[in-house]
Order: sequence, then structure tokens, then C-alpha cells
Amino acid sequence: MKRTTFADWPCTVARTVDLIGDWWTPLVLREAFYGARRFEEFERVLGLSRNVLTQRLTRLTEEGLLERVRYQDRPPRHEYHLTDKGRDFFPVIAAMMRWGDRWLAPDGPPIVLHHKTCAHDTHAEVVCAHCREPLRHPDISASLGPGFPARHRESALATGRFDDPQRTS
Repeated sequence: MKRTTFADWPCTVARTVDLIGDWWTPLVLREAFYGARRFEEFERVLGLSRNVLTQRLTRLTEEGLLERVRYQDRPPRHEYHLTDKGRDFFPVIAAMMRWGDRWLAPDGPPIVLHHKTCAHDTHAEVVCAHCREPLRHPDISASLGPGFPARHRESALATGRFDDPQRTS
């Protein structure tokens, strides 16, 4: 069955799901964050088939989250290195870990993150970029941004779920 693409949806959550929303892609990225570089490392740790791993690594490379770097000429062999775009995905993985540790790990976190800068164990916290207070759902409202397609603006506003920053009161 062909999967519906969300790549053109006016929603960055949908676009992100389109890129990383299968079972294996977030796990490939997780292993890259833990230090895996070579195809065989990903294959051994994840236990997925070579063709599925090849597809995921190719997609992550094409999308610019990983860079394929040759480390041997004969035979040609490559490593996969996180790019800036890939490293910028780390907070998403850390937030997923935090949620999973709270709701899916009754015996405690299976992996603990350690912040080298302050030498403490840590977990992800999503905070307001302005005041640094934790973001909680009841404290948030959403408004249509500059990237929202004009042709869908009125129908989105009609749902009552979004504020209109262009509306003057």
C-alpha cells in the first residue's frame, strides 16, 4: 500500500512525520546520536533488514540529516555523519525519551542522558524561548504563521482553533 505524503501540507508536524514517521527512521537517528557511523553498526544494533536500512539511510542523506563520508577506497566504504540539520533533531529524540521514560518505563529510564557541560544527569524540558518557563498545553494558543497558505486561511480560522495575527481588534 502506498503511503500518503504529507510533504506539502501546511503543517510542520505533518512534514516532519512525512520525513521521520516510519518505525525505523527515528531509531536510525537515535543510533547516530549514540555514535553509530557505519552501516554494519546500524544493522547490528537495530536488527533490521539491509534493504530497509539502506532505504532509511538514503532518505536521511537525501534530506540532509546525514552525510555519507567515504572512509575507505578499496572496496569503497562509507560512514554516516550527522549534519547540522541532523544534530538539530536531537531535542526531538530527547523529548520522545522524556515522554517514554515517564509513561512507558515503569522500572525507570533505560538510558539516562548526561550533560557534560554541568556534569549532571538530565532529561529534555520544553520551555518558552522568551521566558524559559515550561511549555504546558493549557498555557498555549496557536495562530496562523507567515507560511500558512493564503488559500486555506479562512477555512482554518473558521474552525476557531487558531488566532489570526492579522486581525485587528
